Amino acid sequence: MSINAGSTQKFVPIKEIRNGVVVLKDDSICTVLMASSLNLALKSADEQEAILLQFQSFLNSLDFSVQFFIESRNIDIRPYIALMEEKFTEQTNELMKVQTREYIDFIRKFTEDVDVMTKAFFVVVPYSPSIMAKKGGVADMFKKKGTPKNKTGDADSLFEENFSQLNQRALIVEQGLSRTGVQVIRLGAEELIELYYKIFNPGDMEKPISLQN
Repeated sequence: MSINAGSTQKFVPIKEIRNGVVVLKDDSICTVLMASSLNLALKSADEQEAILLQFQSFLNSLDFSVQFFIESRNIDIRPYIALMEEKFTEQTNELMKVQTREYIDFIRKFTEDVDVMTKAFFVVVPYSPSIMAKKGGVADMFKKKGTPKNKTGDADSLFEENFSQLNQRALIVEQGLSRTGVQVIRLGAEELIELYYKIFNPGDMEKPISLQN
């Protein structure tokens, strides 16, 4: 059974990825932040309460919506096993060789019995331009019919304006989460392509996105 690529693409809401921003088919845009995790179980009761109250305050301060997205994937342990096999062959100490072999066997057996998962946390910050902005604004109503328009220039100018609004929202989210101890970083074009490819093609890619500054 053949699948028409054109018919499947219409279900993907993304128009393009531009300057690290996802442009959707309805002309709304969004940026994606990757967030680190916090282990509340390792915090004291007072620290847990302070973090939760700070997060609650952050949510209450927002006057726009955000989306929290968690990606869970199985870890491919084979590259790590191969690395440990190399370490095993390099060992000259017999005791270390025995311990390395036991460790490799343990990891291999453990991953056969248990699904080892990795989780990545994302915050999607959207911005949707107003209807008047999409149409060109009130100023268009007063333009003379014979006046030539630079459509490319108008589109670029509108994108920059919308990008500025989106950037302000992203800064608010970054600052709010940093107060709770959560480290965030904006995904660039390559990371966004990888993320959305994995979303629309589950199982094709197992390598998680790394959080790097």
